[in-house]
Amino acid sequence: MAVSANRLELLQIADAVAREKVIDREIVLAAMADAIQKAARSRYGTESNIRADINPKTGEIRLQRLLEVVEKAEDYSTQIPLELARDRNPDAALGDFIADPLPPMDFGRIAAQSAKQVIVQKVREAERDRQFDEFKDRVGEIVNGTVKRVEYGNVIVDLGRGEGIIRRDEMIPRENFRYGDRVRAYVYDVRREQRGPQIFLSRTHPQFMVKLFTMEVPEIYDGIIQVKSVARDPGSRAKIAVISNDSSIDPVGACVGMRGSRVQAVVGELQGEKIDIIPWSSEPANFVVNALQPAEVAKVVLDEDAERIEVVVPDEQLSLAIGRRGQNVRLASQLTGWDIDIMTEAEESERRQKEFNERTNLFMDALDVDEMVGQVLASEGFAAVEELAYVDLDEISSIDGFDEDTAQEIQTRAREYLEKLEAEMDEKRKALGVSDELREINGMTAQMMVALGEDGIKTIEDFAGCAADDLVGWSERKNGETKKFEGLFSKLEVSRVEAEQMVVQARLLAGWITEADLAAETEEVAEDETEQQA
Repeated sequence: MAVSANRLELLQIADAVAREKVIDREIVLAAMADAIQKAARSRYGTESNIRADINPKTGEIRLQRLLEVVEKAEDYSTQIPLELARDRNPDAALGDFIADPLPPMDFGRIAAQSAKQVIVQKVREAERDRQFDEFKDRVGEIVNGTVKRVEYGNVIVDLGRGEGIIRRDEMIPRENFRYGDRVRAYVYDVRREQRGPQIFLSRTHPQFMVKLFTMEVPEIYDGIIQVKSVARDPGSRAKIAVISNDSSIDPVGACVGMRGSRVQAVVGELQGEKIDIIPWSSEPANFVVNALQPAEVAKVVLDEDAERIEVVVPDEQLSLAIGRRGQNVRLASQLTGWDIDIMTEAEESERRQKEFNERTNLFMDALDVDEMVGQVLASEGFAAVEELAYVDLDEISSIDGFDEDTAQEIQTRAREYLEKLEAEMDEKRKALGVSDELREINGMTAQMMVALGEDGIKTIEDFAGCAADDLVGWSERKNGETKKFEGLFSKLEVSRVEAEQMVVQARLLAGWITEADLAAETEEVAEDETEQQA
């Protein structure tokens, strides 16, 4: 059968559109078939179920009206009775469709315009799907492109098969791009939106610097050297922590390169951003000391529960450790994940003396002892009356100048003080109307119950509705700075684990959960941990 020029033209158009938009030829032909179906419905009736097929080899168009086989037809434009259907096809059954051939049609101006809109829409959707599928797997990669236009400070980048956007806040400060400039950026997100896939690029993302080092340092690309963490103040300064899996390779030296060639290539791409390359350490104290380079550190004190670290530096090193506008300590905090408090040796000595005096006065008032005994107890490391009340008697009697009788007397006075304090708090608790039921919770003290009562928490049900954050507080980290929020028990030295256990007990007592629920949850957590380890 001869192929007409119109049919050849149809296939040529489909091929050209498929090549130009980089989409499958079958998608273009399907869009054309949909357009022909729409035009045919306007000719043969919009209620008709019309199907158009285009032969991908010859370009022949075949139109058919599909009629559903029913027991008794109500609408003959879409249905056909079973008896008539079996006249055409003896095997016809209810629910089948009978194809009724339709004669070819000529497109009018309006029908052709409508068909064109359908094709354009379908092709645009296919192009968007292709772009999204191509770039969704490239999140986390560096891409190269040319600047297409600049809109309100945002840079639109032509990536060849798509467009990306570098928003103003994702650009390095004082960096300007013009039309046609080559640009390299990090793909940090790809979203499918109404107007098409949006490819978000960044030049300030910490991983952009990591990927640049991966391109410049073969040892990182091969996995011999690992980048453990990164902190950036884009366009100004950055810190990167590296570790080598091969003891014979120096991770810092490998990243710096011969005469600084490797690091300079990255610095050049980042508009002169100064980069401190730091050896990573699994020991937090060592890591923080390294992260504060080039400042020298005299002493480090860790508080692992609060993830806070106190760093003592010589007086002349203070400004260097803090950096301009706090930049050095802020980047070090971001890099290590620890809150860093920096103080001079003089400030640390003054603070320790203040703490020593406070503990001495506490023991003098609580135990009714003279200043010398209070100072001795404070200098031996005792920080609270509770420690003296419940510590082994040998630890007190072993102090120089103390005998067993003295130790016994100190411990007795400590317990009497705590009992008196507990009685006072219990009276205050009753005055606040806090329920006796709360005493059934392990670890609950009168002092805690007073703190709860002052906040309006008076029953088991009230306490069961609390979260651990409400009790011990929480912290929010933003831009390397941590803001702490106080909880009801923040001043009572209650750990998060203890708070969570108390809340669980309250929920059990209130009947919100059962022991079986707890057992099932524990088993589920254990299974998840096993899967992660595997």
